[in-house]
Amino acid sequence: MSPDPASRSLRWVRPPRQARSQETLERILDAAEALVSEKGFDDTPVSEIVQRAGSSVGAFYTRFPDKDSLIHALHERYFEQAIATADEALEPGRWERARTEEIVAAVIGFLVQIYREQNGLIRAFAVRNQTDDGFRALRERLSHYVSRHLAGLLATRGAEIAHEDPERAAAFGMTMVFGTLDDAMLFGDMRSGALALSDDDLAAELTRAFLAYLGVTP
Repeated sequence: MSPDPASRSLRWVRPPRQARSQETLERILDAAEALVSEKGFDDTPVSEIVQRAGSSVGAFYTRFPDKDSLIHALHERYFEQAIATADEALEPGRWERARTEEIVAAVIGFLVQIYREQNGLIRAFAVRNQTDDGFRALRERLSHYVSRHLAGLLATRGAEIAHEDPERAAAFGMTMVFGTLDDAMLFGDMRSGALALSDDDLAAELTRAFLAYLGVTP
């Protein structure tokens, strides 16, 4: 019998910061992350960030030469948190008795949730990916990291997967998922128009497509 699904609930991981000197910086980054997620980067002024952080404009510019350097700091922190999240979410012991369809549904549902909660922040990163090699390199590293760990997890369930190369299928499937989430949730609106998909519907359709490509019969 599979363990209670609640025991495998996925969460966004924030590695601990212990140095006291980081306290003001972390408050500024937390405030910026929340506001950018709500409003987007361009519509978030420094004055509003420091007000929410309980800090000052002077303290901001002591740590950041300009607003543009803030988005780089947010991106690096996001990358660090995403890696920690992937390590926890895809840890094999968590899914020891789960079927492939359970793993794929949980991972994709969690990704849809993150894209919705951090929509403005991820959109700001995606825009920078088009013009900044550093942003693009971190995005590719993260995508490969998640794909590699998911492939490793699914490799132990080869009997459930009909695709002749499960590792390649996992990598291709995650590319499809990330690409669809970018188009649908960052630069489109899947909750209106011809498709009119809710977030739950989008997660279900992506899960169905991924499982079909893997050759998994639910």
